[in-house]
Amino acid sequence: MEIEKGVLYVVGTPIGNLGDLSPRAKETLSGVDFIAAEDTRVTMKLLQRFDIHKPMISYFEHNKQEHGKVILQRVLAGESCALVSDAGMPAISDPGETLVAQCVAAGVTVYAVPGPTALTAALAISGMPTGRFTFEGFLSINKNNRHAHLLSLCDETRTMVFYEAPHKLQKTLRDMKRVLGDRKITLARELTKIHEEVIRTTFTEAIRLAKEKEPKGEYVLIIEGAAPKAEKEITFEEAVLLARGLMEKGFSASEAASRAAKSGDFKKGEIYKEMMTE
Repeated sequence: MEIEKGVLYVVGTPIGNLGDLSPRAKETLSGVDFIAAEDTRVTMKLLQRFDIHKPMISYFEHNKQEHGKVILQRVLAGESCALVSDAGMPAISDPGETLVAQCVAAGVTVYAVPGPTALTAALAISGMPTGRFTFEGFLSINKNNRHAHLLSLCDETRTMVFYEAPHKLQKTLRDMKRVLGDRKITLARELTKIHEEVIRTTFTEAIRLAKEKEPKGEYVLIIEGAAPKAEKEITFEEAVLLARGLMEKGFSASEAASRAAKSGDFKKGEIYKEMMTE
């Protein structure tokens, strides 16, 4: 493949098993002018594994403003850069999103070189519904923000996905159970690594297990969504009012009665008769 100049490549790297690095990702890392890495020591191990020799610049949460400007200037000057995180797809719950936004705002072309991500890997094997889900990232360490975040999800019916560090797992599980109630949860850690573990259980049991065995490795938490709330049954009187309201909006009496009847277990003729009664 031909590496373009003055371009930012967002490159997905393995989340554990180095064999998951794609051929295109390898070619990109080999071809760019420099690499922006979350931790240059971690990325160096990956580069050495594939005999790639490229200059690197660190780019992480605490230097993203300063180093982001440097990276952007170099790219605008015509250099090509590959952005990588320690593992997985950069810019997903990751400071790389700031660099991508800066490049986009400056008119720099940004290409994705897709790769592994713990988010979809864990979701795919969770056993939870995956047709619709919401990614919530990491919970705040601020108590009030943390509580507000969880409170906003009480009625969320989609499957929810969180990331969590091992030293905060027990507290997170307790907070989740306290706010959301006891639900099904899948805990996935060390995905694609030797000690990969996937536990499908409930908050109550997960809390017990976390107390018995010290959590290790980064976790992906897949949580059952809330049960859909039952729709409020409409009364006959409310159905008649609905039909009259539809008539005022221009519907014929017949069509208004038909639509109102479908809002509950009513017969069109009964609603029609009542709505026409003065």
